[in-house]
Amino acid sequence: MTPRAANSAGLHLRLLAMLYDALVLLAIWILTVVLLVAAAGTAVSGFWVQILLAAEAYAFFVFFWTRRGQTLGMLAWRLRVTDGDAPISLRQAHLRIAGAILSLACLGLGHTWMLFDRERRTWPDILSATSVERADPKR
Repeated sequence: MTPRAANSAGLHLRLLAMLYDALVLLAIWILTVVLLVAAAGTAVSGFWVQILLAAEAYAFFVFFWTRRGQTLGMLAWRLRVTDGDAPISLRQAHLRIAGAILSLACLGLGHTWMLFDRERRTWPDILSATSVERADPKR
């Protein structure tokens, strides 16, 4: 196991952080739709609503990854995404999102890839040249 892999967050912790973030995003999306319905006075649907919700998800991840290297789910499970010791760049955040979408399109293969990679990297890690590490490796 390489030194980088020794501090790499395990798949179970990454999945728990993803679940936590999904719940936070779901709450944001519900609030958005409620506000849209209240403003419109009727049901809202269509491609523009889907684009708005996707933009919110994009903004959520980019904001947290580039500001402090942790989403709320990562903070709860003591994980961080880094480029060495620094938070990741905007370009790296874009590449992480592209890798995550590709992984989801392949039914999670890109995340289970870490079980076979010597450095325990997922496709988002590989594409963005970043890593998800335990923020507190002693625990």
